[in-house]
Amino acid sequence: MAVAMASGSLRLTPAVRVGECCLPVIRCCSLRCSLLGAPMPSKIRLYSEAALTVTRAASPTAIEDGSSNETDNVPTPKVIIDQDSDPDATIVEVTFGDRLGTLLDTMKSLKNLGLNVAKANVYLDSSGKHNKFAITNASTGRKVKDPELLEAIRLTIINNLLEYHPESSTQLAMGATFGVEPPKQQVDVDIATHIDIYDDGPDRSLLIVETADYPGLLVDLVKNITDINVAVQSGEFDTEGLLAKAKFHVSYRDKPISKPLQQVISNSLRYFLRRPTTEEASF
Repeated sequence: MAVAMASGSLRLTPAVRVGECCLPVIRCCSLRCSLLGAPMPSKIRLYSEAALTVTRAASPTAIEDGSSNETDNVPTPKVIIDQDSDPDATIVEVTFGDRLGTLLDTMKSLKNLGLNVAKANVYLDSSGKHNKFAITNASTGRKVKDPELLEAIRLTIINNLLEYHPESSTQLAMGATFGVEPPKQQVDVDIATHIDIYDDGPDRSLLIVETADYPGLLVDLVKNITDINVAVQSGEFDTEGLLAKAKFHVSYRDKPISKPLQQVISNSLRYFLRRPTTEEASF
């Protein structure tokens, strides 16, 4: 996934009914993007019948270790978007203990986004039932390349989780915005954010970002990285409960990221993801 984006602003616009799922639309202003050398598909334009305001609240207090709460017996929902393992398709994996059924409604909602969706694999382990889907763009037959559409896929799946498994609301960061009950535990983004960059071959580096989740995070990360002329080649985006973890293969002029540029990337992302202070918010 190679991405280039111009400077611009990102906002979340009214929700739209997708199948049985209420999905926020993500729009970037002045956005240019290409992945794997291909031009970005036409911008997604979805229209809603009713408005839904989505805001990112200031980060609350950190999670207390070892605390007990009513959600202890609810498994942690996980959504993984994998662009690395299959050269021809985007692989999406959904896990929610043993509570997920056939996910036919989720597949229908994804197809309504203009996607081909095939059940790739189902397997069980100690964390529960893992449902894997192979997803391609219906118009091209190729893997999904637009970061806005990748984020739409993620939010579609999460919204269906919240609708058909409302108990997941207390376990997902999105439950604060879209769910019936917000999470009882909340994350201090300054504590939760971790950024690491490693050399990953002769022509690229591996950037790992872990932070508090919120709607539009995937697009925000890609935009902030490409705004400093760093190319995003491919990657994986994991949503796990209240946190999100992104792994991007990145390069600068077809070379690994140098130490000074690593510091620039880290500082830029930390500044963007930081918790707003009371003083800043009051002006």
